[in-house]
Amino acid sequence: MTETYRAFVVHKDDDTTRLAYEERPVPEPQDGEVVVQIAWSCVNYKDGLATLPKGGVVRAWPRVPGVDMSGVVAASRDERFREGDEVVCTGYDFGVNHDGGHAERCCVPGDWLFRRPDGLSLRDCMTFGTAGFTAALAVQQMERNGLAPDNGEVLVTGASGGVGSMAVAMLAKLGYRVAASTGKAEAAAFLTGLGAESILSREDVSEEPRPIGRARWAGAVDQVGGRVLAWTLSTMAYRGVCAATGLTGGPGLQSTVFPFILRGVSLLGIDSVMCPMAERGPLWSRMAGELRPADLDSMTTEIAFDDLQPTLTTILKGGVTGRTVVRLAGG
Repeated sequence: MTETYRAFVVHKDDDTTRLAYEERPVPEPQDGEVVVQIAWSCVNYKDGLATLPKGGVVRAWPRVPGVDMSGVVAASRDERFREGDEVVCTGYDFGVNHDGGHAERCCVPGDWLFRRPDGLSLRDCMTFGTAGFTAALAVQQMERNGLAPDNGEVLVTGASGGVGSMAVAMLAKLGYRVAASTGKAEAAAFLTGLGAESILSREDVSEEPRPIGRARWAGAVDQVGGRVLAWTLSTMAYRGVCAATGLTGGPGLQSTVFPFILRGVSLLGIDSVMCPMAERGPLWSRMAGELRPADLDSMTTEIAFDDLQPTLTTILKGGVTGRTVVRLAGG
């Protein structure tokens, strides 16, 4: 009898998508591939977009979404991994052009996997996931461009979401003074609990930007884009550094060159998807140490696999705060 596993699958029918749980045969790995029994996955905004017919994420259907997973190697034809190894996958084409982590099993190229970092459980790895790794990359790149706790206040926009909440917690852990912007008034206590010293409303950071405004921020992590990013750039302090990590407010950017040529502001693009594997290991080790939020569980909601579909709908509506992990097999 063929062994099967359960997967959450997105089908596209003309201009609509159809979502269903399905039983699939467990694949045999080909040369260089690894089959993983997934223990945990998580929910990202990108996963929500993957369920939409014009979400701009998936190009071929049917598709199992889920850009992150952690689990245990069940079979391997990659000499670097053996049965029983605990591994993590984030980024690359996982959950986009390749079936992803919203399933009980997956078969992926060994080049996309790395071993569970010391100091983090498989669940912890999914509490971080792509969101935490993106936030860590943003912090690291800002530091490499001169940001230090003594430079001044750091703004985080879209702060109640996955990347934003992780950025708030990581920056606070490192001793930065953090201002958190959110469109959810009810998230203020959550963000101050992560270490934010002040809370700004969505309206505060989405005013029509001047060519150059009052200098306020030594650093910024922007998850929103659009007008919010333009306003943030116009209010950066001298030699401030701004990391652009997302586009929940839209992909456009109408700004001027004034912040760059009058204040020496740096705008840093942050991409976690294709980050070289050689850079991932050291940064994940740092995430297990000095970048680990003081209370990782406080920013985490756990759901069962059967609760995935409504959560994907909710995240698209901006209704998810912090991080959501999906329990596949425990771990």
